[in-house]
Amino acid sequence: MVRGGWFVMGSDITLPLSLRQQVFGRGEDTVDPMAQQVVVYENDAAVGTARLWWQDGSFRLGDVGVLEDKRGRGFGDLLVRLLLYKALTHEASLITLACPEDLQSFFAQYGFEAGEEHDGLVEMSIRGEDVHLSHCGGNCAECGHRSPECVPKALREE
Repeated sequence: MVRGGWFVMGSDITLPLSLRQQVFGRGEDTVDPMAQQVVVYENDAAVGTARLWWQDGSFRLGDVGVLEDKRGRGFGDLLVRLLLYKALTHEASLITLACPEDLQSFFAQYGFEAGEEHDGLVEMSIRGEDVHLSHCGGNCAECGHRSPECVPKALREE
C-alpha cells in the first residue's frame, strides 16, 4: 500500500530530514521552519520526501527526492502531485521550483516552464490555473476511457 503523510509547520520533521539526508546528503536548513513536508510510504516504509513553502509571491516546491533503490516506480510523480494538490488547496496562482537541468523534462511533464538559470539550477514555474493532476490533462470524464495511465504509477495495483 502506498500513501502520503504531511508534516505541517512546527511538527517534528525528523523523518523528512532523515530522507533528505539520505537522498541529497544534507539536512535541515532555513526553509524548514516555513515549509510543509510530505513523505510517501510504501507498506509503512518511508521511500521519498518533498516540501512546499510560500516565498516571494509563489508557492515553492523543493527537495523532491526518492531513495535510490525505490526510483523508477512512480514515487517522485506522487510526491509532485501531492505538492501541487496542496498548493492548489491554498489557491496558488503561481507555483515555482528550481531544479538541475537534467530534471527539467521531469517537471515539464506537469506543465512547468523553464525560466532563468541560477547557480546551475533552472527556475521553473506553472500558473495554478494550468495545473492538471490527471494523466488525461484534467478531462478524465471526456477522455472516454479509464486506463491504467489515468492512475499515477505508484498507486497502480500490479
